[in-house]
Amino acid sequence: MTNFGTWTLEAIRSEGASLSWLEELRFEWLPATQNAIAQILDSKTIVLILDEEYMWLEKYIITSLNKSTHGRPLIPIVPIDSIYPRYNEIIGGEMIDMFEDMLSLAYKDEYFFWYIGRGECRRSDIAKRNDHSYLWMMDENFQNAMTLKSYDKHIDIKLLQLYRLFDESLSAVLFGETSIDG
Repeated sequence: MTNFGTWTLEAIRSEGASLSWLEELRFEWLPATQNAIAQILDSKTIVLILDEEYMWLEKYIITSLNKSTHGRPLIPIVPIDSIYPRYNEIIGGEMIDMFEDMLSLAYKDEYFFWYIGRGECRRSDIAKRNDHSYLWMMDENFQNAMTLKSYDKHIDIKLLQLYRLFDESLSAVLFGETSIDG
């Protein structure tokens, strides 16, 4: 079985020039994605958070992740706004703590955040506080995060390419083509 790093490099290179930009960023990609997939394998629910600018991607991820054509188990994923429609009104640490307490009760601490967007966006605060979050962060370097540039004229295409690689990575791990261990 191929290790995840080798599998990822081969998957990137198999796409040719269109995904070559990711080859140099794969060292950010690998630990963050391995951690996210490990949590999915541990049956944790994904709580998806996107900043306002990238909300178009939310519906795509939600509908695409569990397509019947994947032939894999369904992955529990829920957008944060469907859990608490007033999420944008949460301001400050105490309110975030109360919201996290509610999530812990509802999901028995079996969840993690997947945040996509700008690091300066208030919607990122809850995900940045959690060490197990999966972060695709714009314009901010953050530990164990995939760092992108919001001003990149191809950012929308890159986000779709990243999602596609994530989806393929998840399938490859679930179907035994690669392992996220060691």
